[in-house]
Amino acid sequence: MRILKKFLIFIAAAIVLVWLITLIPPKAEKIEYGVTFSYPYAESLGLDWRQAYLAILDDLKPKYVRLSAYWDKVEAVRDQYDFQNDPENQSEMNFQVNEAGKRGIKIVLAVGRRLPRWPECHDPSWINNMDAGSVENAQLSYVEAVVRQYQDNPNIVAWQVENEPFLSSFGICPPLDQNFYDREIALVKKLDPVKPILITDSGELNWWIKASARGDIFGTTFYRYVYSDVLRRYWTNFYFYPWVYRFKSGIIRMLHPGKPIMISELEAEPWTTDGITSTPLDQQFQTMSLDHFGTITSLAAKTGISPQLLWGAEWWYWMKTAQNHPEFWEKAKNLINN
Repeated sequence: MRILKKFLIFIAAAIVLVWLITLIPPKAEKIEYGVTFSYPYAESLGLDWRQAYLAILDDLKPKYVRLSAYWDKVEAVRDQYDFQNDPENQSEMNFQVNEAGKRGIKIVLAVGRRLPRWPECHDPSWINNMDAGSVENAQLSYVEAVVRQYQDNPNIVAWQVENEPFLSSFGICPPLDQNFYDREIALVKKLDPVKPILITDSGELNWWIKASARGDIFGTTFYRYVYSDVLRRYWTNFYFYPWVYRFKSGIIRMLHPGKPIMISELEAEPWTTDGITSTPLDQQFQTMSLDHFGTITSLAAKTGISPQLLWGAEWWYWMKTAQNHPEFWEKAKNLINN
């Protein structure tokens, strides 16, 4: 009984300690902002994705850009990897990496089966009739090919292995096999022991424990304006104030002293259920108006976490060039550069 009492006192003291950490105002240091860019998503908006990408790099001037080596694009045909580097006919991946490199922008390159943007798992069609073991072997071969291709690129500052792999409730993906995931992380680390590995998790739906125990950097999402399938209406997460993220960060820093934490996905575009181009603008503004943009970036800044990668650069460009709403683009530009 005494042992149990001491244990409960210890747990209570640890919780209080972490709570006190969250009350300490974060350092007033300049936050570095970056963006995530997905060329298939830009194409789905009807954009010339190369033009959009270069505008993001040249006009917004992000400090970081997170890119994804989508499996179905890199290896559309089995054992044929698209790393074409002819200046007149560069592969999608090489174009993105090379153009960011020319401008000295830091690159986070995501590899794996589950990567940013719906449907989360971007599977090549040729794996459809393969058994699970064969898919795993093929996946590891693709990951190895990507890492070997870009490991010497000095602008790539981190590898992201999978995207929010412990968020089982979102995306069209098979259940996570944690043992295989650890093998995948170990492979990337073996191939490139120099560059750190980023592991991401949901800031709102998970406690980060499993994700933060892996890799060298931990990345969280930061969402506030969402659509609830349960309530069937748009919803504001009032309970996810900065102190919640500072509290969780305090736990992670106690468990893993010195581990860097970043916001890998900061909401800055509408949350839609039918896709952007099928959703009227007035409905889009319910989850991402200009006021919402200002509120969520202000709240994220109060977490004291840096860097922060904004989610929605393709949408800002689409709003500016196709919808005559340049205000989101200008808002992001001012945020990134001030």
